[in-house]
Amino acid sequence: MNEQELRDALRSEMAGATPPPPLSTGVTLGVARRVRLRRRAMWASLGSAAVVLAVAGFAAVGTPGDGVYEPAGHGPPTTSQESAETKEAWPTGPDGRPQEDRTARAGSRYDQGSRLLDEVVSVVPAGHTAPDDPANQPADQRTLRTHEAQFEAKVNGVDLWSYLSSVAVAKGKGTGRVLVEVHDAGNQLPTEPCALARSFWGMRGRCQVETVGAAQVGVVVEPSGDDRLDQWSAYRHPDGVVVFVAQGARFDENGPGLTKLPFSEQELAALAVDERFHLR
Repeated sequence: MNEQELRDALRSEMAGATPPPPLSTGVTLGVARRVRLRRRAMWASLGSAAVVLAVAGFAAVGTPGDGVYEPAGHGPPTTSQESAETKEAWPTGPDGRPQEDRTARAGSRYDQGSRLLDEVVSVVPAGHTAPDDPANQPADQRTLRTHEAQFEAKVNGVDLWSYLSSVAVAKGKGTGRVLVEVHDAGNQLPTEPCALARSFWGMRGRCQVETVGAAQVGVVVEPSGDDRLDQWSAYRHPDGVVVFVAQGARFDENGPGLTKLPFSEQELAALAVDERFHLR
């Protein structure tokens, strides 16, 4: 672990204890980088509330607990130090060359992330809308819909990926958000439903197990010490694919939030099992 990752780990500990790291060094680094991407994206839009921290070329982070989240998009560029840590080239892109960093910008993996976004939009409940981004949107305005496909690690010679899509959900004058994150089979995330749910972005909270048919789904119904999201569910399919579905009453700190979350706890659990999010 380098100095930057140590700082990220300490920040994560301040927001809430993280689950035990996987045994694989490559997967451990992948998880740490994923958390770094999520937190950097969340804090990057805090404006005047942000605290600029110039460390190893990264800047613009804010204090934990501000409750603002924005998916990471294309993520930070790969540094020579990070490339040395992987000790192998990034996955090959559709042009036959290694990717520039962890995020796919074209090809089948990118298409999977785009497909996931369409599926998230399709489950927005009746009475709510999923507004799209306007044409010629200002660069400093938060995107209402976004998706990414990110290389996590190579385990037993197999590339493992995660996919994240986030959608703004509006009703009346309020806007919240719904997001889905999917991890390839072969991931080393926990198996027990609530342990799996509490592994999501290192967040903790009061968890209960919901039964959906024959499936057992962990649902965090009340987060503790972290207000980025209000509720989330987690399910591991029999083939090992993991799905997280999360919802928040507020899309950002600038506008009014929803008066009620889009989904009930049981509905949130059912979405984690939904085959539409079972990417293969």
